[in-house]
Amino acid sequence: MSTKLKAAVVGPGNIGTDLMIKLLRHAKHIELGAMVGVDPASDGLARAQRLGIPTTADGVEGLLAMEVFPQIDIVFDATSASAHRRHDELLRPHGVQMIDLTPAAIGPYVIPAINLEQENACNMNMVTCGGQATIPIVAAVSRVAKVHYAEIVASISSRSAGPGTRANIDEFTETTRAAIEKLGGAERGKAIIVLNPAEPPLIMRDTVFVLSQGADRAAIERSVRDMVAAVQAYVPGYRLKQELQFEVIAEDRPLNVPGLGLRHGLKTSVFLEVEGAAHYLPSYAGNLDIMTSAALACGDMMARRRLASGIARGLQRHV
Repeated sequence: MSTKLKAAVVGPGNIGTDLMIKLLRHAKHIELGAMVGVDPASDGLARAQRLGIPTTADGVEGLLAMEVFPQIDIVFDATSASAHRRHDELLRPHGVQMIDLTPAAIGPYVIPAINLEQENACNMNMVTCGGQATIPIVAAVSRVAKVHYAEIVASISSRSAGPGTRANIDEFTETTRAAIEKLGGAERGKAIIVLNPAEPPLIMRDTVFVLSQGADRAAIERSVRDMVAAVQAYVPGYRLKQELQFEVIAEDRPLNVPGLGLRHGLKTSVFLEVEGAAHYLPSYAGNLDIMTSAALACGDMMARRRLASGIARGLQRHV
């Protein structure tokens, strides 16, 4: 006999629908209890209905009125930063734990490979797709040497950037920059997102530039490869695109980073790609897959902790 907790997904768009399928197929401690949207004609809601999942097109207010709501312990929010702030206000009084797939950043930043074991807040923020892909690399270098500056460039297919992503570009860059510093350990961070209109659509590609104190290159490479393996444990399509590149920063060739003034150290360049699992979205949409995979890992951990602590709102037992 196993025990699972019920969860709801708010936002039946591309990310929410892909997450729904991942929860149904791969969740260890979660049973999907509801899919929530605002458009009765949503394809995601229709898909959930065909799968026998209770749905509402009345938003979070509709979720609060559903018969299943008293049994909901975890809510995944795959809407927008502005909508999430309101959803958090509505759900927080009910003791529901929220996993935020928007850049709202109400709760602590969470990247499973870095700090999932240490965080257990009522609102867990999954940073951004670019952050999930690149900040583990910054953190890997930080384990070996002091990182002065880190810059990430996330390039995704414009086809995999839906309305929510496009509406949150400013929040994306600011949230990712802040998480580069807080989780990655960089003194300063910078984030850039590129929407690539190429046809056929290109797979997600990420570039990470890290300026650090001088360090053993072999130690940095080992740390990065260990981190890549840690991310691959929940995102199988995550991989290095090529070998790491190193450049020594010396007095006769300092790097021109405004406000940094770094004249000694090491520049590490890491090139990544993320291939999606194609559960619902095309395989080139690795930017969405890494978010839903990270959210699934976070949700399963939250459910396991709730079960262990006995604070679950509604236990559902299955033979």
